Parts: sequence; structure tokens; C-alpha cells
Amino acid sequence: MSINQSGWRPTSPEANTGNVPASVTGNKALMLEEALIFEIGDSHTTGVDFDTFGSPANAGAQGTKDAARNPGFLLSQENKLGGLLRTAPIGLPGLSEPETVRHYTRLSRQNYGIDLGFFPLGSCTMKHNPRLNEKMARLPGFSDVHPLQPVDTVQGALEVIHQLAHWLVTLTGMTSVAMSPKAGAHGELCGILAIRAALEAKGEGARKIILVPESAHGTNPATAAFAGYSVEDIPATAEGRVDTAALKARLGPDVAGVMITNPNTCGLFERDMREISDAVHAAGGFVYCDGANFNAIVGRVRPGDLGIDAMHINLHKTFSTPHGGGGPGSGPVVFSEALTPYAPLPFVEKQGDQFVLIEEENADEHHAGSFGRMVAFHGQMGMFTRALTYILSHGADGLRQVSEDAVLNANYILRSLDDTLDAPFGPSGPCMHEALFSDSGLATGFSTIDIAKGLIDEGFHPMTMYFPLVVHGAMLVEPTETESKAALDQFIAALRSVAERAKAGDPSLKTAPHFAPRARLDETLAARKPVLVWKDPAPLAQAAE
Repeated sequence: MSINQSGWRPTSPEANTGNVPASVTGNKALMLEEALIFEIGDSHTTGVDFDTFGSPANAGAQGTKDAARNPGFLLSQENKLGGLLRTAPIGLPGLSEPETVRHYTRLSRQNYGIDLGFFPLGSCTMKHNPRLNEKMARLPGFSDVHPLQPVDTVQGALEVIHQLAHWLVTLTGMTSVAMSPKAGAHGELCGILAIRAALEAKGEGARKIILVPESAHGTNPATAAFAGYSVEDIPATAEGRVDTAALKARLGPDVAGVMITNPNTCGLFERDMREISDAVHAAGGFVYCDGANFNAIVGRVRPGDLGIDAMHINLHKTFSTPHGGGGPGSGPVVFSEALTPYAPLPFVEKQGDQFVLIEEENADEHHAGSFGRMVAFHGQMGMFTRALTYILSHGADGLRQVSEDAVLNANYILRSLDDTLDAPFGPSGPCMHEALFSDSGLATGFSTIDIAKGLIDEGFHPMTMYFPLVVHGAMLVEPTETESKAALDQFIAALRSVAERAKAGDPSLKTAPHFAPRARLDETLAARKPVLVWKDPAPLAQAAE
């Protein structure tokens, strides 16, 4: 099969099968078969020799026997552990250092990550993390800072937090920002708690309803319920946007506010956002915007201009920090002037030439009505450093191009595949940062899951499946701005091929993936009866004898 202009060679499933016998080891060239760590090691041995405490003579026959089985077993009471002595073998497998290193290295080869290839998860925004950001986050003073250090020893770290806060407020057109929330859903809770504090301050704590459109992220209603509110759905229109008329009709003295995602989970911009905000405010409520998709509009639209009162920003989605990055994530929340007095503590403030950490309420200051704390410390220093590096290295024009390229790439995928896959909202115009397809038109018995499994054989992590719920068999694809046209062309060709096989009723697709380290799982059984604890089968075999 010839190589196309992009330089990649499409391979049919038949090209990798035939009469070639399976390997004796289960290995497939450099894709090495790997057993569970309990199957490799032996819980009665260890890869390291430990000196025993005290004397076996003082431990008795049982202690000597246990020591023979496990050199790490503690034999004597003659130590400083008091009553913390282990009284039975720990049951973990004992591996040598080479065995341990090889086990986890082989497992890592079975992971799929953004450094390996295109990661089309819709809504999650899995994009390249620039190495410049990583280098800055590892600088001494950022990587080893401790939250209990004296403030005068962490002035640089506080300045980073203060600068990042400044740019988040500037880019969103809001008044203030809380930097402490650790993730998107944590940020949602922060915003809802600020709204509750504002309503209680006005004597309107009886408002107990939060309106959530069908096109919002699934965490929105969960967050509102967690905060003690009742949640009511607002339907979507035929074109995938909020039914503004239905929302206005439901507003009243019992409504605390609305949680709306913009751009929404259908990949569409809510064009009536300003009208919605004005209506909610006129009814005495507040507007929370889920800013997870801010990467689609950064540099082009300021949420503050749309009447938003609170919005969280996922730094990993818009400003390329890793999803957690080996530590906490980060979901700063920006606030309008109306909610700023109720924002949480702590926050960084510049006083003269010094940066100080405001941790206590002060009746004479703008934070007098703070609802309290979300966390004990700003624990996301690595995320802050990465995000600020990303912002400064891109500049205003670069950030604008980020959103433009993300939208361009998504529309390229949408229009390249809408002749093969059903695009339910395609006729209503262009999408934003993600393209949405459904499983309509596939052969009887075939669904989204079959296309996803087929993509694994093609070397791609599947797109987001069955979300949003407003579309049956949803397939949500987000290419992000970091993918090249060549990478998108390869993905489009792969998805087109798998979709055509599903439409033709190719039976081999029902058992895909065929080339992955593991075959298709019984996902229903795995979800209902997960095996979470290793059980050594040896005792069972001995009992049977």
C-alpha cells in the first residue's frame, strides 16, 4: 500500500494477520507481554536482604520460621517500634530491582499519552505540554517551595501567583480571582459557595434552585447538589444550544442562579449568553459559567462582558499544564464585582514592594464577606508556574491564535467526516473547539463502542464516547490547536475507515481491538464486579488436593 503525501502508510487489518503463528511468549515483537506483579514475584521472598532485629533465639521457633520465609519479618521486641511490630507477613511480592524496573517500564509502554500521539478526547483537551513550561516549573524555588515557609522567603513564588492572577482576570474581563481551587469541579464548588454567601448576605438564602442546561458539563448538577441546591434541567434546542425561552420562563424568587457551560459540550457557542445573564440578574440570581472550554475563546471573548458572575478555568485545558502533573491540578475561579467580596481565602496581595498572603477576614477590606477557605494552602505551585510561562511565552497574539487554531482544527475534522458520520449539529453551522458525531447510520447491531475499539487497532486513543447525553451514541472529538494537518489527516482517514466498516457491518469490528495488548473486555461485568484485591490462587489449589 502506497505512502500518501503526509508520509504515513494506512494498513488494513488483514495486513497484520494471515498464517503467522502466535509467539510462544505472548510477546509481539517489542510489545512485551507482562504478567501482574503478584504473578512475577513471590510473597514469601524479597529482593533485598534485611538484618533481623534482635536474636532468633529470643524470637522462638515461630519467629525463626517466619524469618526464613520473609527476611523482612521483625523478630524481636528489642527495638524502638513499640507496639507497631508487624505480626504477620505483609503479603507483597518480592522482586529484584531488575524485575521491578522491567515490570513498570513494560507497563508504561502500554500507556497512551499525548507524547505518543494524537489524543482526541472531546471536552478533556489533551494537548501538548511545552517543555519550556516543564523547565520553569523545575527551577529551584518553585519545585522545592514549602507552604509553611516564612512569607519573606517565598516572595518570588507569591509574585508568580499574583502575576498569573492578574492575567487570568485580564483575559476574562472579571474583577478578582481565587487561585486556591484544585480542579474544575472544585472551582465549581467555590463559585457556588460564593453565590450562596452573596444570597445569604442579601437575606435571600431561601433561593434553593439551580438551573442547569442539558448541554452543560455533568459535574455542574453534581456540584450544585453537593452544595445543597435542588437542580432543574433546562432543555436544549434542536441546534444544541440552551432554550433561552424555557430558561426565562423558569426564573423566579426560588432560583439562586444558573450553571451554564460556554462553549457548551456540543462544541457550540451560546450566542444568547448576554441575554441569559441579563434575565437571571433581573430575577435576582447569579450566573455561573463552566469555563472548562475557555481554550476555545481565550483572546477573543471575555466572559465578564457576557455578564458572568463566576467562572472556573482549567489550567490544563487552556494553559497547557498537565492533568495533575504528578501533583494537584488547578481550577482558579474568576469573580464579578458582585461576588468578589465573598471569594475564598487565602489570596496574594501586593502591599508596597512586598507580596503578602491574606489569610484572615478583615471587616475593613474587600474580602470581609469571604465564605472561608477551600483548602489549607496554595498547593499548585507547579501548575501556576507552567501556566504563567505559557501565557508569557505566547503573548496576546499567541493566545488568540491558540483559540483560532483549536476552532479551525475542529471544523476541519467536522467537515472532513460529516459525509461519513452523522453530525447532528453540523447543519446549524460551524462548531467551536470540538466536533460532535453520533452513531446514527451504522449497521444494525453496531454502535459507538465498536468504532472506538476499531480506532485502538489503528493506534489511536478513542474519542469521548456517549457524551454529551443530548446526542445518542455521541462521539466527541477535540483535536486541540497543537495538532498538525498531517496528524489530523491520518486520524480522519482512520476514523473514516472504521466508520465505513461499521456501516458495512464488518463482523471483525465486533471483536476489536485485535492488535492491542489486551482484547475487548466485558466492560459491564468489570464495572459491576471489579476485582480490586489480588488473591493468591495457590492456597485454593492446595485445598483442592
